[in-house]
Amino acid sequence: MQFDFPTIMVLAVLITGVIWALDAWLWAPKRRESAEQFGAKDVPLTDEQQEEKEKRLKEPVIVEYSRSLFPVILIVLILRSFLIEPFRIPSGSMMPTLLDGDFILVNKFTYGIRLPVINKKIIGMGAPQRGDVAVFRYPNDPSVDYIKRVIGLPGDHIVYRNKKLYINGELMPLNDLGRYEASGVGITMAGAQILEEDLTAKKHHILVDHDRPVLNMEYRVAEDEYFVMGDNRDNSNDSRFWGTVPERNLVGRAFMIWMNWDGTNNGVTWSRIGQTIE
Repeated sequence: MQFDFPTIMVLAVLITGVIWALDAWLWAPKRRESAEQFGAKDVPLTDEQQEEKEKRLKEPVIVEYSRSLFPVILIVLILRSFLIEPFRIPSGSMMPTLLDGDFILVNKFTYGIRLPVINKKIIGMGAPQRGDVAVFRYPNDPSVDYIKRVIGLPGDHIVYRNKKLYINGELMPLNDLGRYEASGVGITMAGAQILEEDLTAKKHHILVDHDRPVLNMEYRVAEDEYFVMGDNRDNSNDSRFWGTVPERNLVGRAFMIWMNWDGTNNGVTWSRIGQTIE
């Protein structure tokens, strides 16, 4: 079991919930019983006696914190596990679609509802579509999250030759948009060729660096597997190098940029905030 943030959240919910429940069922009644026995019945209490009674009724600090934190942690766990989770883009492998420093939101239920920590699917909702920008657990190290574009679906025959993509024998159309003009963190790819790729009526932009060596490969996608590639085609560690993504490794579909921090100028790129991810 990976000791990551979901694990910490689940443990926090369990610990605070158990403490709160034990107090409600066991400790609180004992405190009330102890307080009720203090002083004679129907006899007004002195200030000192009243203070002592309130002291006996007072919740321990650990119970007070557990009662306050349990619902908050539970709501956060539900939101992050089953609905929406934020991620930060750590590299330029998805340029020009996503930049290093983008903070994105990921729909967690698009590909099915999974239990946190063990990642077991309990409700099937849908499957990745060609062209989706998907977050998944890296097959070679499931503790690391990757983000790439879904290129090949189960059963597809994928060929990448001379920096062109063929799916099931059909060349995916490319429209030349000229040279990539960028500033800030994107400056590393300035001058690369930017192309509009059409994955069967789902269009998006990719970058091709003709100074990089040509990588030719061919792959048949197995059942319950997905072939993924970065939009920065010559600067992406993806299925061309380590194989496909098992269905069980899927996390969700990226759909929006909610924040961007450009480390090259230590500032927010306001124009990227709120952009949908295509």
